[in-house]
Amino acid sequence: MRPTNHFTAQTGWINDPHGITYRNGQYHVFYQYVPGQMVWGPNCHWGHAVGPDLLSLRELPVAITPGDGDDGIWTGCLVVDDQDEARIFYTSVSTPDFGVGRIRIATPGDDDWLTWVKGDVVVEAPDDLDLIAYRDPFVRREGDGWRMFVGAALRDGTAAALSYTSDDLRHWAYAGIALQRSTAETQPVWMGALWECPQVLTIDGRAVMISSVWDDDVLHYAGYAVGSYDDGEFAAEGWGRLTFGDSYYAPSLFTDADGRPCLLFWMRGVADPDTGWTGAHSIPYLLTLDNDRLVATVHPDVDKHRGPSIDIGEVDGSAADVVWTAGEGAQLTIESGDSRVSIRRDHRELVVAERSPKGRGAEHHVPVSGNVRVVIDGPLLEVSSAGGLLGVATTFGSAPLRIRADCGEIEAYALG
Repeated sequence: MRPTNHFTAQTGWINDPHGITYRNGQYHVFYQYVPGQMVWGPNCHWGHAVGPDLLSLRELPVAITPGDGDDGIWTGCLVVDDQDEARIFYTSVSTPDFGVGRIRIATPGDDDWLTWVKGDVVVEAPDDLDLIAYRDPFVRREGDGWRMFVGAALRDGTAAALSYTSDDLRHWAYAGIALQRSTAETQPVWMGALWECPQVLTIDGRAVMISSVWDDDVLHYAGYAVGSYDDGEFAAEGWGRLTFGDSYYAPSLFTDADGRPCLLFWMRGVADPDTGWTGAHSIPYLLTLDNDRLVATVHPDVDKHRGPSIDIGEVDGSAADVVWTAGEGAQLTIESGDSRVSIRRDHRELVVAERSPKGRGAEHHVPVSGNVRVVIDGPLLEVSSAGGLLGVATTFGSAPLRIRADCGEIEAYALG
């Protein structure tokens, strides 16, 4: 079953969202896309969707395709300069050795950003670093110029964000390693051997680096560092884990219509072989800081898609938005057909257990703080609190939802 509020392509494989830009009353979302197949391949394209909010996107023609020196078009970013001219920076890869990519530029061929023209390779991996991976540029304005961060993995097990500077977005100079951490360091959180999609922002005067945690071709979760940043050097004062479960990956930083920092995730594990699509994007989240903890809360755009409030029990539809306030030991249960997800609040964590008629079962643990928000959209379930985010691809189908809680206060709304 296809979710109704989460974006998926009509057919093919989608993963990392990127280049999310609010322009002329609409969000543009680009993403890695492999058309015509349900398994990932290095021959990724840049897909493109647009809509008034991130729950109302429609698919557009593919923006950038392999060829002309690119065997694959991998993750990157989009920036708009002071003259309102847009530029895409993407990872250009070549097979069979696609681990170390190059950073290439593309510019729009029309005012609606439907076509893009490839330009030069503007950045390549530094010769003096022994790298096994290099990809995912993120560009931001910094002073009178521009700063680019690129994710890298050193052969000795060090994950790093490399730094570059430019005055004109065309000519770039390598400025060294902005932040690094060994895969041997595990406390308070392990950050892997490669940071995919490292992105740097400022919240309330403090610097935050958000990345995807990768190790030996295994995709883990989203982690972050909090600290201070000055002239290309990030000093980490705290580390944290943002996402839990086996679905969320590849968070993409963007600024919403009101100028606030936000994230959108790729959700793994959801697919429909009958219609030939796999992968989806999450609902959007707003970012704030609570001391050294990065907090992601559901974006207000989700509220705009709520229907009238509903009584707990059977929901007329397969999508709902639930706010749950309960103490230790309380349980919330959501059912669809013969499939069930239970959410139990145990001390400082939520225990989320899945059960299906085919014998599938999984249990997830996520830290909890404050109220719990649960968004169900067909086969996708997102659970959030100030403690962290959990994304789950369930076996829920099109059957109406049944929701009940053994105690606590609960608000529920149909979503659509």
